[in-house]
Amino acid sequence: MFNTTQNPATNPYMNSTTPGGPSGPPPWYQFPVCAVAPYGFIFYFGVKVFNLAVGTPCNVLVIWQIATKKSDSSTSDIFIFNLAILDAYFCLMTPIEMANRLLLGDSRIWYFQRFAYGVKDVAPLFLVCICLDRYFAVVHPVLFTGIRDNKIRTGISVVVWGLILAYGLTKCTLGVMSVNEIFSGVILFAFAVMVFCNISVIWVLRRSVAGKEEMHPVKKKAFKMVLIILAIIVSNYLPPVALMPFVSYYTFVQFRCQISISVFSIMDLSCSIEPLLYITKMDRVDGKCCGWNSSKKTQDVKV
Repeated sequence: MFNTTQNPATNPYMNSTTPGGPSGPPPWYQFPVCAVAPYGFIFYFGVKVFNLAVGTPCNVLVIWQIATKKSDSSTSDIFIFNLAILDAYFCLMTPIEMANRLLLGDSRIWYFQRFAYGVKDVAPLFLVCICLDRYFAVVHPVLFTGIRDNKIRTGISVVVWGLILAYGLTKCTLGVMSVNEIFSGVILFAFAVMVFCNISVIWVLRRSVAGKEEMHPVKKKAFKMVLIILAIIVSNYLPPVALMPFVSYYTFVQFRCQISISVFSIMDLSCSIEPLLYITKMDRVDGKCCGWNSSKKTQDVKV
């Protein structure tokens, strides 16, 4: 997330080691020059509060639903389960970050916050796994039948967690700038793979009904779900991808105070959007989450 989580105590653009101190900037933005453009940080904290209030309970519900599901589960559930754990952890770090920004100003807490942003930076790797799983299920069904074993997906998840933890620890100990190029590479790679997989699935589903009057209900459900996922991928991850080639053209105030903080806040919204998408296609869940009456039955697509 570039420098949006940089420790104020070591930031050369800060006038004070304590956010909101007499000579330092107010705690709702990070740099003194951002006083002329504070709205990006207002949006940033609004997203944080939204993720805490909505993303946390919804991710916990997804974890519970998958953990208690005894049969008829999707092959992608193991990746969705791990992604929900990661997103729930990131959402739960919000009170710590806000308390540190507004009250404590403890430089040691920023190490934990940088780690949280580190693991969130590379969370799209689990989305890549989900998209690849659906890609093989629809586009290469014969090959998919030979790799349905969940032990394979467990092994892949362990490898992904290893990469995520290594990245998070590097960002935590060496600083934000140490992983900027890696972050850019991961986002570009993940975005390209996810868009390719989802467009391929849409193409195959559309081609399978060519010349027919109506699509099969199950395929129609899968088609709509993939369209929604593709829209979420484009809206959440296209902004940082589109931003990267033009960083050098912006002024410091434009980039740090307006563009980057807003773009990565949009990316952080995936913490709430992803579990909400899963909840809407659950077969049956007792109770409600985030205002959604989840006891209503829907037909899930096991892709």
